[in-house]
Amino acid sequence: MAAPAEVKEQVKQKYGSAARAVAESGTLQACCDPGLRCCDPITANLYSDGEKGLIPEKAVQASLGCGNPTALIDLKPGDVVLDLGSGGGIDVLLSARRVAPGGKAYGLDMTDDMLALARENQRKAGVENVEFLKGEIENIPLPGNSVDVVISNCVINLSADKDRVLRETFRVLKPGGRFAVSDIVVLGAVPSAVRQSMLLWVGCMAGALEEQDYRARLIAAGFTDVTIEPTRIYNVEDARRSLTEAGVDVDAIAPQVEGKFLSAFIRAVKPQPSCCAPGCCGEGATS
Repeated sequence: MAAPAEVKEQVKQKYGSAARAVAESGTLQACCDPGLRCCDPITANLYSDGEKGLIPEKAVQASLGCGNPTALIDLKPGDVVLDLGSGGGIDVLLSARRVAPGGKAYGLDMTDDMLALARENQRKAGVENVEFLKGEIENIPLPGNSVDVVISNCVINLSADKDRVLRETFRVLKPGGRFAVSDIVVLGAVPSAVRQSMLLWVGCMAGALEEQDYRARLIAAGFTDVTIEPTRIYNVEDARRSLTEAGVDVDAIAPQVEGKFLSAFIRAVKPQPSCCAPGCCGEGATS
């Protein structure tokens, strides 16, 4: 297993390469490179034509997600939204429109090239209630209790310290705030060798957690009301070309893979403090 620093550097290089490809050519030329296997069907057809019409084409082209968290979470004017691993800015820009007037959308990314692309997309979109921050999702550069909704699109699985990401997310959310992310999850046990073969294909999602493990980590971080809703299930036919090119016997692993890897929409809530917590009861209240 690679060290956390090595994983982080690999992610930074891959996504920086993708951002430069989009900025220079307008298309995600890096998508099907051996080092960044994030091609169809994972990233395809996630946004409606109406949504894509609201944002610059380069924001769409730079999307390397596995879902559309903005379509599955209720956002309202005045909300403050944080997108972890905001990439080219597609989910930030869509969210910003939904929380206006009075709301704001933050995008957090550690890759300079992605941040530059996102800020250019913001300029072209003419969306003002957006701020892109440089930083790591393990160390969110925002104060505690400052965000209403945290979204993310297949980025948490990239972290080598997911528990810290979830604790940081819990910290910045206001009481009653919502965690609403798209991510890759694994259903049940998958033999290690088979898992590694499949993850050759979903290389940008190589840290996918097993469903119950994801749920347990959210609860350990303090979240309640955890739900995991499948949005797209992958099979070996989706991955046949990439796996075959990598020298994997696709037919041999098929029975152990079918229905095990999927995109999911994961929701959770930061609970409100109980009325007995210090400072939350009115003066003179009685028990």
